[in-house]
Amino acid sequence: MRFSTIYLDNAATTRIDDKVLKEMLPYYTKHYGNASSLHSYGYDAKEAMDESREKISKILHSDFEDLIFTASGSEANNMAIKGLAFAESNKKHIITTKVEHKSITNQTEWLEKQGYRATYLDVDNHGFINLEQLEKSLEKNKDTLLVSIIHGNNEVGTIQDLEKIGKICKRYNVPFHIDACQSFTKCPIDVKKMNISLASINAHKIHGPKGVGALYISKQVKLIPLIHGGQQEFKKRAATENIPGIVGFAKAAEINNSSKISKQVTTLRDDLIKGLENIADSKLNGPKGDKRLYNNVNFSFKGIEGEALGGYLDQKNICTSTGSACSSKSLEPSPVLRAMGLGYEDANSSLRMSISKYNTKEELDYVIETAEEVVKKLRKISPIYKK
Repeated sequence: MRFSTIYLDNAATTRIDDKVLKEMLPYYTKHYGNASSLHSYGYDAKEAMDESREKISKILHSDFEDLIFTASGSEANNMAIKGLAFAESNKKHIITTKVEHKSITNQTEWLEKQGYRATYLDVDNHGFINLEQLEKSLEKNKDTLLVSIIHGNNEVGTIQDLEKIGKICKRYNVPFHIDACQSFTKCPIDVKKMNISLASINAHKIHGPKGVGALYISKQVKLIPLIHGGQQEFKKRAATENIPGIVGFAKAAEINNSSKISKQVTTLRDDLIKGLENIADSKLNGPKGDKRLYNNVNFSFKGIEGEALGGYLDQKNICTSTGSACSSKSLEPSPVLRAMGLGYEDANSSLRMSISKYNTKEELDYVIETAEEVVKKLRKISPIYKK
């Protein structure tokens, strides 16, 4: 069977859902008013924004006024950490992990240059944080600003236990921030039940538009805005709101927050894992089952480079990734895989395949067959592969 391009890089971005696009279009051409304008076009835009905020808030179990729209998940992450740092200048310690997205690690490293201290929690060989280490760090550092933990890992799919982490943070009265850009609508998130103070989400990982995200901010947390100007977003983020993007975000969240999609993609994920495990000297990175994002597959193939494998698969019209899209041009092995205990060669031999509802079993059967052929071919010319 011949296929057009098989797209397996949905952790980087997704195809926009046709229903989402249809929902957005009128807000480019018909209801194009500014939500701050005091006329009918402005009222229409604000009504659409309010309805969208309400839909997304319900999925997070948050209050309507606690959700602030941003231009991306990265902005939401920066707003959470820098905004809190600027507001709480007497607290100079940050706790995060060794497996975070670059939008967390790059800003914590920047803050360290400004005089802050950071603890980067270890993870086990499946990517789970050490809860005892978290508690010890909170006990030792009384000036901890916040704990920031990625919920569903973008590279290996590990889903952290938010309830346990939230209880620890609550015990020490320290704000708890989660990067939920990969996990939003794929995993249950109840910000109140889980004691979450801040949560970053975005649209383009769930078949929504690029250029729109959001930050949940608990009423107990006070942030200094990163963008000053008008009084938009409850005076927490100035800028004219992206109404088409916000409407699309809400529609995508509404569609993707579905057990039917979850079961469909989980079945595809497990079939792909089972097939790739049959390739000699292959290893799944990260956990199996319900502790893994339902669309994430990450494998190491001994004796070959992930970049080479991805390149050959691309020639076969199969789009994959060697890790986070934000780090894809780096020649260094994944810090996430290194933190999980993989050696340099095994980390460099990794490939991420992230699935969506638009993939089919027939596509993935072809991917498994093709990957096995390419791996054998590359191992024949590999100077380091030994059976």
